[in-house]
Amino acid sequence: MTKEVNVQEFNAEYSSGLVLTDFYSKDCGPCKMLAFVLRDVEKLHPGLNILKVDFDECKDLTEKYGVEGYPTLILFKDGAEVARMKGLQQKPAIIRMIEENA
Repeated sequence: MTKEVNVQEFNAEYSSGLVLTDFYSKDCGPCKMLAFVLRDVEKLHPGLNILKVDFDECKDLTEKYGVEGYPTLILFKDGAEVARMKGLQQKPAIIRMIEENA
């Protein structure tokens, strides 16, 4: 399930299971294209929790995780970062990252 979250919601949800977090900006073209890719990823992995974190509205999180640009995908497993991708990514690369860390 894809869900846009604030800092409190992120903190409540990222620590359980496999969570893909998309750090994005509403004005970013590649971020908008990545949203379509993530919808396809979600169809292939319906149990995967996908959190969307607005880069501009959640500065605390971007600083905490060292996110310097967008889009940035961070995969968490039980609260620990296990993988990271920067920039617009294609579905096969994202699927591979998820499956290698599941």
